[in-house]
Amino acid sequence: MTNLSTLREPALAFHALHVPGRPLVLPNAWDAMSARLAEDAGAAAVATTSAGLAWALGAPDGDRLDRDRAVEAVARIAAAVRVPVSADIESGFAEDPDGVADTVRAVLSAGAVGVNIEDARYDGAGNGSLRPVAEQAGRIAAARAAADEAGVPLFVNARIDTFLRAAGGVADTLERAAAYRGAGADGIFVPGVTDPETVAALVAGVDGPLNVLVGPGAPPVAELAALGVARVSAGSALAEAAHATVRRAARELLEAGTYGGLAEGLGYGELNALLGR
Repeated sequence: MTNLSTLREPALAFHALHVPGRPLVLPNAWDAMSARLAEDAGAAAVATTSAGLAWALGAPDGDRLDRDRAVEAVARIAAAVRVPVSADIESGFAEDPDGVADTVRAVLSAGAVGVNIEDARYDGAGNGSLRPVAEQAGRIAAARAAADEAGVPLFVNARIDTFLRAAGGVADTLERAAAYRGAGADGIFVPGVTDPETVAALVAGVDGPLNVLVGPGAPPVAELAALGVARVSAGSALAEAAHATVRRAARELLEAGTYGGLAEGLGYGELNALLGR
């Protein structure tokens, strides 16, 4: 369990990394090794990907992973790196605001200084609809209060899934952003949109740092920076790329009996040394 008094400095440092026009770039991690690789590549902070983390633990993404297993994974990641860590806690791993507060306390104890909380909810098939604005604002307020009571300036990143779920446009997104900021969110995360015109409208309308999700086909970081974006996340993209490499190499090995897919792997010694410092 982390001594919460030691989290104040990295939490403040994490806040300071969110600069419009000079964004924090996050190659999201899903386990201790991917976190160390991101740090070793120069990442100023490490954020988890809920999908990648869930897959690594044998569960699908979308509120299907239980809180304890997720928090244990966050603790391993936080222990593996020296930079600040932010945890994607999906919709809070809880049914009500009190449960969200419990999740935040657990994540702080694991050593994270930031969280993502999304406003999508999931049915048994994993399909998402959005929580009512007031309901989600209450959940964010509970997260904020739990962190404040712990004395940690936790960075609460409120994820708005209007574009990702085709549930609204810019106006709906800005309405939610204002409510979530009023409830105590520090930043606003809008996945599912990267076109410059929409990003510029969101930057102009959000009172706080804007986070966007990137991947193949998205504008380069420099272009997003010029639009005023403060945080750029790869989300599950790195995990997806890593798993694609595993599948290609496994199929080649099993079907052709050759090893070309293994040729660009990192060396055993290098990987071992990353966790043995």
